[in-house]
Amino acid sequence: MASDLIQLKRRERPRRPEWLKIRLPNSPEYARVKGLVKSKSLNTVCEEARCPNMAECWSRGTATFMILGDVCTRSCGFCAVKTGRPPFLDLEEPVRVAEAVARMHIRHAVITSVNRDELPDGGAGIFAETIREIRKRRPDCTIEVLIPDFKGDIAALKIVADAQPEILNHNIETVPRLYRRVRPQAKYQQSLDVLKNSKDMGLTTKSGFMVGLGEEVDEIYEIMRDLRAHEVDIVTIGQYLQPTPKHLPIERYVHPEEFARFKEYGLSLGFKHVESGPLVRSSYHAEEQVG
Repeated sequence: MASDLIQLKRRERPRRPEWLKIRLPNSPEYARVKGLVKSKSLNTVCEEARCPNMAECWSRGTATFMILGDVCTRSCGFCAVKTGRPPFLDLEEPVRVAEAVARMHIRHAVITSVNRDELPDGGAGIFAETIREIRKRRPDCTIEVLIPDFKGDIAALKIVADAQPEILNHNIETVPRLYRRVRPQAKYQQSLDVLKNSKDMGLTTKSGFMVGLGEEVDEIYEIMRDLRAHEVDIVTIGQYLQPTPKHLPIERYVHPEEFARFKEYGLSLGFKHVESGPLVRSSYHAEEQVG
């Protein structure tokens, strides 16, 4: 009897609330962007991470490009990107990304990547080259990079910083207590150090995390205080959505009113910008956060 109750409890998951309805992509602009990305053999985190805002962003002609391939060397419990050993390093990728940014007339480009722990610089050189190629073709385009932790390698971080993106983003993802389950190959303090080192190199810094993975409210406020203590300028907070049954389950859906309280608290701590809501992701409304 007891085992039956345990099994029943495991099967019980919170039902998806009304405020998490997602608009399906159907606009001509969405189709145009999708065709352009495919023609350039590019990857977008919008598709790979199954972002709920893909329809909205692509319909207005914006996208977050994912460089360094589509296979990640890490196995985070929340992420839909493929895990394994990447087959090769595409040195022509920066040019193709820059050409796509130019053809899409993007005013603010967001560049992210998979983790490439097998590379000596973690892929930092490709990040820097992508920034330079975009600058050649769209000198008035502002650039945000969402980088991995480069295993804490300051030299790799400096390669990216020297290319002078307008915003350097590195996501903290979750509270430290859940790191072993959510980010087993990452370290909470190391991610904080990446952000602080980036700030010391003169960059505007940004980070983001998910809620609904089993964290307590006090832990959410603690992570925000930690980010501010490391001089992070911008923070994004969004609802975790389980991409497949094989990924970590959703422990709870956070109400929009609670997200509003997170935003209010973040602004009181001194963040320059707080983007907080159920469907918020790292690059959501990123163009509004420059400057």
